[in-house]
Amino acid sequence: MIVVADTSVILNLACVGYDHLLKQLYRDVRIPPSVAQEFKRQASTNPRFKDLTLADWLREQAPSQIPPSLMAYPALDRGELDAIALALEIRADALLVDENIGRAAAIAHHLKTFGALGVLLQAKAAGFLPLVQPVLDDLRVRAGFWCSETLRTRILRAADEPTT
Repeated sequence: MIVVADTSVILNLACVGYDHLLKQLYRDVRIPPSVAQEFKRQASTNPRFKDLTLADWLREQAPSQIPPSLMAYPALDRGELDAIALALEIRADALLVDENIGRAAAIAHHLKTFGALGVLLQAKAAGFLPLVQPVLDDLRVRAGFWCSETLRTRILRAADEPTT
């Protein structure tokens, strides 16, 4: 499976020590240079992500062009824009993205999307993660990852774990 990742999924999973799940789940994980730059910038300036390093197994690849149809989404940041363009260009199996605007643009362009929570569910189903709940809690506390109680409950139910 070939996936393209935006910064947030990699950054948040790296913050809690679970970015290795991406390598375990997907054969080929690619990121545009703008995503690598954003990751490094966050790791050097944001206290939550201080001193994180970008995994060396991620394949950096720039999109050759940005489809004009993506200009209909002016709120996309450079990483999201490049990640969606690259996913379209290489016909990736999925785009890893957490932000709503990035997900909406990707879905409008017929890309399959997963966020960090979807990765956790896939990892549990594949036997790479015994429990989702501790990682979900760690994401909230250490990475400042926000999700509503409704979404948290939905994720825990999907993982067949207690919701209390």
